[in-house]
Amino acid sequence: MRIGIVCPYSWDVPGGVQFHIRDLAEHLIRLGHHVSVLAPADEDTPLPPYVVSAGRAVPVPYNGSVARLNFGFLSATRVRRWVQGGDFDVLHIHEPASPSLALLTCWAAQGPIVATFHTSNPRSRAMIAAYPILQPALEKISARIAVSEYARRTLVEHLGGDAVVIPNGVDVGFFAAAEPKPAWQGTPEAPTIGFIGRIDEPRKGLPVLMKALPRILEEQPGTRLLVAGRGDEEEAVAGLPEEMRERVEFLGMVSDEDKARLLRSVDLYVAPNTGGESFGIILVEAMSSGAPVLASDLDAFAQVLDGGAAGELFANEDADALAEAALRLVGDPARLAELRERGSRHVRRFDWSTVGADILAVYETVTDGAASVAPDERIGLRARLGLAARDS
Repeated sequence: MRIGIVCPYSWDVPGGVQFHIRDLAEHLIRLGHHVSVLAPADEDTPLPPYVVSAGRAVPVPYNGSVARLNFGFLSATRVRRWVQGGDFDVLHIHEPASPSLALLTCWAAQGPIVATFHTSNPRSRAMIAAYPILQPALEKISARIAVSEYARRTLVEHLGGDAVVIPNGVDVGFFAAAEPKPAWQGTPEAPTIGFIGRIDEPRKGLPVLMKALPRILEEQPGTRLLVAGRGDEEEAVAGLPEEMRERVEFLGMVSDEDKARLLRSVDLYVAPNTGGESFGIILVEAMSSGAPVLASDLDAFAQVLDGGAAGELFANEDADALAEAALRLVGDPARLAELRERGSRHVRRFDWSTVGADILAVYETVTDGAASVAPDERIGLRARLGLAARDS
């Protein structure tokens, strides 16, 4: 199958959507499919052979963050050229409701289109206001995927229609096989806590964790906090007492390999995110690595953690609740072992072997392959996918 995938966000600024698209493309290529990814990227960005640059992106406020998007006349020309030259059996666009390459592709494409919606924002005034502009493009979409029930709910409430829920995928084996790094490992008396995320993006929750840290260090003074991600390190620790700042170790941006090693090494992974999350891929990566997870009780996080069975939850933005839960967990080796075992078992449903097969089933339904599906079965699947009423 010839598959074109459109990434809305800049390839050179790592994020959950980019990682999802990268891993999906590489999974499909390993299965023998021809895959081309169109993405914004700076001229000097090294790109995998399957990625085509649509030009430089510009920062745009979006979903409580700043997204680097590519949109405009020149971008539209590049999209049309890529679509026409690709001879794709199916186009898979991500975040078509954003002012991005995905929306431009909707306007330019004629064949089957699958769209994945990642955003979870139940009060998006911008999406409501933009609906009249988006509607003609969105009507061309053949099937819709949402990465979580909360992303699906946002889609239904703001844009209408429905979607099948297929979560983000993870190469579970890659994380499970990573070697712990001794320098990042702790002991019962000196445990290590991990955090991965953009330091200067408040919704990732590092300020909440920093606010909880003094109490953690008062009761467990040997604790170290390992922080991986870009941002202002001095500003991040500015609220900590001077004597406690040495207990925070900033690792900067880390490679995929080192991210896996970090997650394999820590005694506890903390996700203190405060909102705007539709899934929680870092939680899946942590569970894949065998790291016990403590996360804020966002709806999306609770779903990923099986309602708290595969990881513990604390009240969102409550630093005292975070500190109390972290201290209880690092002081209870049996509970940590239980969370490792439960998380490792639960995470198998997010492996690409499962997620990739589900996405391929959607592709096949909206292409000529759908003709081989029995009519009654096809009707049922169409209803789940929110497909257009026309037959394949």
